[in-house]
Amino acid sequence: MSVQPTYSGRRTGVRVVVAGDRGTGKSSLIVALATETFADNLPPVLPPTTLPADLYPDGIPVTVIDTSSSMESSMKRSEELKRADAVMLTYACDQPMTLSRISSYWLPELRRLEVNVPVILVGCKLDLRDEHDPMNMEAVMTPIMQRYREIETCIECSAATFLQVPDAFYYAQKAVLHPTLPLFDQETQSLQPRCVSALRRIFTLCDHDMDGALNDQELNGFQVKCFNAPLQPEEIIGVQRVVQEKLPEGVNENGLTLDGFLFLHALFIEKGRLETTWAVMRKFGYEDDLKLRDDFLTLPFKAAPDQSVELTTEALEFLRGIFRLHDTDNDGAVRPTELDMLFATAPESPWSEIPYLDAAERTALGDLTLNGFLSEWALMTLIDPKKSMANLIYIGYRGDPASALHLTRRRKVDRKKQKTERNVFNCFVFGPKNAGKSAIINSFIERPFSKSGTTTTGERWAVNAVDEIGGNKKTLVLREIPEDEVKKLLSKKNSLAACDVAVFVYDSSDERSWKRSKELLAEVARKGDESEDYLVPCLLIAAKDDLDPYPMAVRDSLGISQELGIEAPIRVSMKQSNLNNVFGRIVHAAKHPHLSIPETETRKNRKKYRQLFNRSLTFVSVGTAAAVVGLVAYRAYAARKSASA
Repeated sequence: MSVQPTYSGRRTGVRVVVAGDRGTGKSSLIVALATETFADNLPPVLPPTTLPADLYPDGIPVTVIDTSSSMESSMKRSEELKRADAVMLTYACDQPMTLSRISSYWLPELRRLEVNVPVILVGCKLDLRDEHDPMNMEAVMTPIMQRYREIETCIECSAATFLQVPDAFYYAQKAVLHPTLPLFDQETQSLQPRCVSALRRIFTLCDHDMDGALNDQELNGFQVKCFNAPLQPEEIIGVQRVVQEKLPEGVNENGLTLDGFLFLHALFIEKGRLETTWAVMRKFGYEDDLKLRDDFLTLPFKAAPDQSVELTTEALEFLRGIFRLHDTDNDGAVRPTELDMLFATAPESPWSEIPYLDAAERTALGDLTLNGFLSEWALMTLIDPKKSMANLIYIGYRGDPASALHLTRRRKVDRKKQKTERNVFNCFVFGPKNAGKSAIINSFIERPFSKSGTTTTGERWAVNAVDEIGGNKKTLVLREIPEDEVKKLLSKKNSLAACDVAVFVYDSSDERSWKRSKELLAEVARKGDESEDYLVPCLLIAAKDDLDPYPMAVRDSLGISQELGIEAPIRVSMKQSNLNNVFGRIVHAAKHPHLSIPETETRKNRKKYRQLFNRSLTFVSVGTAAAVVGLVAYRAYAARKSASA
């Protein structure tokens, strides 16, 4: 199915550090490889040795670092080990104690230093082993390799006879350029989940007629793309025969199935041909962690702090199609198992952790509706456009990535034009503890009101579509800012740049809650005063309206609203399901970014200054115009006088 591949990753070199007990043959091993000679009198530690790029098929140079095993050199050795791409641990075949030290000292030491790279165990001085005391290498090494999964392979060699010396360093280079661990689980003897996901995506991309199998033409197209050489008809028959003998369902009347495709790659890996599978992975853009390379995910723009990113109509249509494809029972929602299948070609489901976990509306059975599905994508695109673009590609988006994302206009321009073209609004939800923020957020994504009174800790996100007057929909993102995180948030330079509107929730029955919410509003307003680029519309929300109100809060909040020139507090009760169109009013404030901005003393003074400055300019302009007219009149008079003379 393949020809001998060359390395197609982005590494330009491999750094191999050789360590082990004194007298195990480290330096002799390195010299033998570099010079193909055996030397007796060597310095305690060799200088770095660079092997030529053409020594091995992948064409990548290897730099070999010798180390001392002495206690005095432990710090230097540790530094080198931490910089290694691969580590070769040596033992002497004629000194059994040095082999014991591999598992009793050296491997635990690498773990202590957190050296997470492939390890090659190398037995040196094979020519000196006692012929009357042969060692069963498999029996000795298997328990060690089972305990220390970082061991890539074991090999014994002789510098004196040059036996398997190049092979030892080849395995070290190969372990770096074509690592086993991302592809294959040695313990279960099966492909890693991410490897399966990547191969599933590659298979889907190559299955052009979408019949679930690679026919001869599709298989040849895959072969040419990855290895620049077509398969002969007899080779295709041979591949299918091998698969069918071991896995009957791996081939059907249409060609090689996904199961057969996965089986072939598992077979390559088991036979030590990892470079074949890695050549495929890298041709389709995968890094060693089996995620797409950064150059596949370059955003087509650079966003200013007060710009946001949204999905285009083309991307949304693609997502609706993908949703319908996986909604097998056509009930308008995808079950968790269906959602897993939807993301089966991605490294993992992107919504399995905060902030996406439980951020969107679901049915009573926990299924994700189309609205919830698109809302999750809107949230991911807003806060992590690169991740959104990557997952679009993972699940099969074949258009130009630039056509999937749209960069919105700067918010300061929207404010000047007194309107916005955005479809997704980011709302920061401030408020003291127990003010009712969580109840509002739960209501937003159709979660029932809880009477338990429990409070949430940490930041939380929620996203949903909101109906506008006129029948249009906008997507609103609520980001709950914990009270004890406000100071940290506002200490950042552009902390409010991503905020389309800020709301301040308080318990209308509690004096402290109102006072603290008022303080938070003042802090946010002052932050906006630092730069007019980041002024934010603000709204007050009086929660728990079913309780007896705190009288001073009612009067004070109305006064504060009038003083700052913002809307009067929106009174809501989640317990009584009295929402007072709060989410629509938040969207309305975000749509009109020039309104609802607190008129602080700083802003008022700034406006007065501008008015005075503009008046001065007007006065100067009028005076200048008068002077110009006078000068023209004088010149005309002087000209007439001169002519009459």
